[in-house]
Amino acid sequence: MRTARAAGLFGEAGPGRVARRRGWRAGTVTTLAAVMLTGTGVFALADPAPGAPAPSVALFTLTAMPAGWQTRTDLHPSLEIQPDGWAVKRADNGAQPVTGTVPADVIGAAAAEVKALAAVDMGTPEQADKGTSIIDYMPQSPDQDVHLVVYAPELGDGLSDDQKASRKRFDDVFQRLLNAFVPA
Repeated sequence: MRTARAAGLFGEAGPGRVARRRGWRAGTVTTLAAVMLTGTGVFALADPAPGAPAPSVALFTLTAMPAGWQTRTDLHPSLEIQPDGWAVKRADNGAQPVTGTVPADVIGAAAAEVKALAAVDMGTPEQADKGTSIIDYMPQSPDQDVHLVVYAPELGDGLSDDQKASRKRFDDVFQRLLNAFVPA
């Protein structure tokens, strides 16, 4: 019986059966698109297990993405720092993540500088397909979030002196956080 039904569904079929299959496929595609675009779905509805700690959002996330033409598939943050200073650092070569800490004074200074950088123009070089550096600062209050993106961080073509200076400040904060990491 199952064999006959499968042959009917996937084999030769009359016009009514073809229309029903196309309608089913169109409905499925529409539903999947709606779920993907709105971010809703079964996974979003799941409650955490009772007594489980709430998922924590990193205070700082530093990401260095390669140029668009590179074939790296191991994209991940270079450094994630929790509000208590606990951190996870990952090397670009796919090595295992290393846990450690970043001193509170470095975190405080970086927070102040990132907030200041949110108000400046870092420009976009003429040739912007050379990679991207990102600093995400996400304190407890979501309205205080700062997301800084520098396109083609190693280039300065077509940028003003102020934009170049702002990009240097960005790179200094990025490097200062990376270098302040102390492995556990």
